[in-house]
Amino acid sequence: MQLGFYFDQTRCVGCFTCVVACKDWHDIPAGPANWMNVQCIEDGAFPRLFVAYIIRPCYHCENPACLENCPAKAISKSAASGIVTLDRNVCLGKKACGICIETCPYGSPQFGDDDNAKMQKCDLCAERRQQGKKPVCVDACLMRALDAGPLDEMKEKYGEGRRAAGFSYHARVKPSVVIKARKVLPPI
Repeated sequence: MQLGFYFDQTRCVGCFTCVVACKDWHDIPAGPANWMNVQCIEDGAFPRLFVAYIIRPCYHCENPACLENCPAKAISKSAASGIVTLDRNVCLGKKACGICIETCPYGSPQFGDDDNAKMQKCDLCAERRQQGKKPVCVDACLMRALDAGPLDEMKEKYGEGRRAAGFSYHARVKPSVVIKARKVLPPI
């Protein structure tokens, strides 16, 4: 089984509640590290303006580039859930290594601002999953733009969307996400 995310770009208003809920739940200190990120995409020219948002968590790829390239073997992938996990005790740190940042096409590896910070990232709320709950970002989303669960179920429920403004599906790494894209307005 492969767990993954569903994201409805048509519903997201960029409120960042998912980001705050994640940071609070996981006690991530104030600073640059966010296990869930939201990126604003702006395009067009008046009167045809386009604004949309895209989530940037770890997509728990089928073939994660971070795992493949980590020299310390600090990253692994669960055979049972497909979740990409990290052993921070083995991680060499951003200053000594940082290869995961270079290789992840989605910017998922996160680092605090302390000296030689160790990598950190979304684990799809492992402790909540063990209790049968959804990730905190999903439960916190006011617009119900997020869901998470077995990828096959996400595809069955929401379709096979892989394209959206601000997101490129990389066939080599195969991110575990289904996206409902916001339509871009055609030019006048």
